[in-house]
Amino acid sequence: MTSDDSGYNLWFLVILNSAIFIVFAFSFVKPKTKLDWRAFGGFAAFIVALFTEMYGFPLTIYFLSGWMGSQFPNLSLLTHNSGHLWQDLMGWQGDPHLNPLHLLSNVLIAAGFILLYQAWRVLYAAQTEHRLAVTGIYARLRHPQYLGFLTIMFGFLLQWPTLLTLIMFPILVVVYHRLARYEEKNMAAEFGEEYLAYARNVPGFIPRFGKNNGVRRVHGPGPQEPQ
Repeated sequence: MTSDDSGYNLWFLVILNSAIFIVFAFSFVKPKTKLDWRAFGGFAAFIVALFTEMYGFPLTIYFLSGWMGSQFPNLSLLTHNSGHLWQDLMGWQGDPHLNPLHLLSNVLIAAGFILLYQAWRVLYAAQTEHRLAVTGIYARLRHPQYLGFLTIMFGFLLQWPTLLTLIMFPILVVVYHRLARYEEKNMAAEFGEEYLAYARNVPGFIPRFGKNNGVRRVHGPGPQEPQ
């Protein structure tokens, strides 16, 4: 099986795509603690596993072809198109890049990146001024960066599911949840009641869109207070 007839063994693309996503993530996260590095390492491992199967070696398709090959003949071809599992499993025809789940995955991945960018802008300004991040997206969520990473990974699962990434995703959900709790303890210790009031009014990962959600700025550039 060569890269010319299968779409695999393209290890340059594995390295290039993995590096782009990992460097991009690092530019926003900048890990400092051991738990930070564990979360970032998990995301990096997810990305490498994903692109290894997307362009390197189709491990998932290789296993499934022996089990489900008679029912789904395309899996036995071990081509790049057969890596679009939902296309075969759902019996969809046409370009796999245009099926409903692939299009939805593109939306989720883009939304995740937008969420990361919006979170980074607010968090960077708050850290520079040594204050809580409670404006912008942080007025709706306490942990928009982690939600952004999870949204990106879930989008990739819809686009290109693999055995390894399906196993890794729930583990990373737990890791990010633990990291969020760790950060909340640090924020409560540093900012006291100001952070506790913020945490009581703003959800962690799932936004509320009621008019009483979030925080507002009082007169002037002074402290923030919950609505």
